[in-house]
Amino acid sequence: MDWNAIFINTAQALFSPVTVAFAMAALGLAVHFGFVGLLNFGIAGFMAVGAYGYAISTLSFGFPWWAALIAAMAASAAFAVVLGIPTLQLRGDYLAIVTIASAEIVRLLLLSTTWIETTGSADGLVAYANGFRDINPFPNGDYGFGPWSYTANQFWVLLFGLVVLALSALLIWRLVNSPWGRVIKGIREDEDAVRSLGKNVFAYKMQALVVGGVIAGLGGALYVLPSSANPMLFATSLTFFVWTALLLGGAATIFGPLLGAVIFWVLQAFLGSILPAMAEVGLLGGLSSSQAGALRFVLVGILLVLIVVIRPQGIVGDKRELTFVK
Repeated sequence: MDWNAIFINTAQALFSPVTVAFAMAALGLAVHFGFVGLLNFGIAGFMAVGAYGYAISTLSFGFPWWAALIAAMAASAAFAVVLGIPTLQLRGDYLAIVTIASAEIVRLLLLSTTWIETTGSADGLVAYANGFRDINPFPNGDYGFGPWSYTANQFWVLLFGLVVLALSALLIWRLVNSPWGRVIKGIREDEDAVRSLGKNVFAYKMQALVVGGVIAGLGGALYVLPSSANPMLFATSLTFFVWTALLLGGAATIFGPLLGAVIFWVLQAFLGSILPAMAEVGLLGGLSSSQAGALRFVLVGILLVLIVVIRPQGIVGDKRELTFVK
């Protein structure tokens, strides 16, 4: 086995645009589930709306990169409102069913050939990041050191993503520690009690759904910024990857989703490298390299089950914050 290649692949996952994008999505999901108690299983839908909102705004309407980013946020907010009006009266399993169905509807609409000139259908969209790359302040060359080596464009996307992630985390921290944050936490614990105090529970839920959705939408835009936007990137499995990152780090925290995203992708990269290598030397019985590569999802699933059973609050979470989970 090539341990050097395994180490490099694993280390690269520590600082990559994909990791940053998933940290953004997990942070948005933390607003929904961790702080409000909304069981949203459609986070992939928010990411898809943000990604395609950015790409379509650039390619079809000629928006500059910053305006396209605002359009992606607006599209995610609109999706949250459209989704929230009929669903925020629901609780628990019913909300989960509606949100996962909504995310799949978005993906199938993007796959449809009806709007192929706009969405690209199964081929997806490319060349929408040219405007963003044109403002790259870094000249052509290699940046970083050791396993963390990037081209100028890769480094620019990563740095921009980290700045957006830091600002988003700061915003959520301020909101959660404000009077608004105390109300949504109260809704998480007992929304009937909050309603009896005269608070408009539906309005607060809608606001939280929009805030978390916009952050997840930004995560979707960052997710496709380095390469291309394709509907298959936003399959249902993406939602459960984000949930894994959230629960791993800690649902009702700010830092937890960020830590969980890093650990999740480092683990994915490590298992994705070492398992095929073990199969090639016959350490996994009769499994082929491709079968061994897919085995990592089974192992990550087992890890998630163990986390929920042994430490449901996550690595940095507080178990007292999860009393709303029945």
